[in-house]
Amino acid sequence: MYQEERLLKILEYLNQSNHSLSVHEICKMFNISRDTARRDIVKLVEEGTAVRTHGGITLTGFIDTIQSYRERLESHSQEKEEIADKTLTFIKEHEHYFFDVSTTVSHLAKKLNKKVTVFTHSLDNLEILSGNKDVTVYSIGGCLNKENRFFYNLDYKNSITDIHFDAAFIGAAAITEDGIYFADYEDALIKQAVVRQSDKIIVLADFQKYGKTAYYKGVDWDQINTIITDRLPPDFYIDIIQRYDIDLITI
Repeated sequence: MYQEERLLKILEYLNQSNHSLSVHEICKMFNISRDTARRDIVKLVEEGTAVRTHGGITLTGFIDTIQSYRERLESHSQEKEEIADKTLTFIKEHEHYFFDVSTTVSHLAKKLNKKVTVFTHSLDNLEILSGNKDVTVYSIGGCLNKENRFFYNLDYKNSITDIHFDAAFIGAAAITEDGIYFADYEDALIKQAVVRQSDKIIVLADFQKYGKTAYYKGVDWDQINTIITDRLPPDFYIDIIQRYDIDLITI
């Protein structure tokens, strides 16, 4: 079994059972050595998906429950429309872009009016862009997460590592002091891979995302070039944005 498959199963178990796992328990679950189990723990901790306990790991906490995709689509729709309008100025003819599974990015997909190439793992973006004759759209396919409407497969790295993106437009489930977090582990992994392949990372996030907490980190502050939001974030986050020399654009 590949490491990523084990990590997914570990997280699924922790999520379902709502308690920690020891190194010994992980060894028994997968019939692996203690060194391999420790490497899995280190990987999960580095990715921000779990925290160390004495002799094992547990999940990071949830302060806010992440709304389902369809519920989020209806919330703060006016702000998301305006963020999408502002973001259009970053789109240039004949360039290659990554469009995230964010509801705000789906508003951008609806407004796209230039001849560009778009890669996405979002079912909704694919549906929207399939009717746009000016856009060449590629799916990063795989199994469909029906709740949050994105595709994922364990071979996602091979779908992305040979692609260069002029910019990636990324949403956010939560913005914290150490980066941008998401509701799904598989989704966060795709973001991490996309960030490494992109010239610019442009985060689209309305004000409500600041200070929330989700499980899985996808983007570090030092990887972000621009944030487009509906109003100024709290002073604490403005300090972070200035520290990392990120362009902050409000609608």
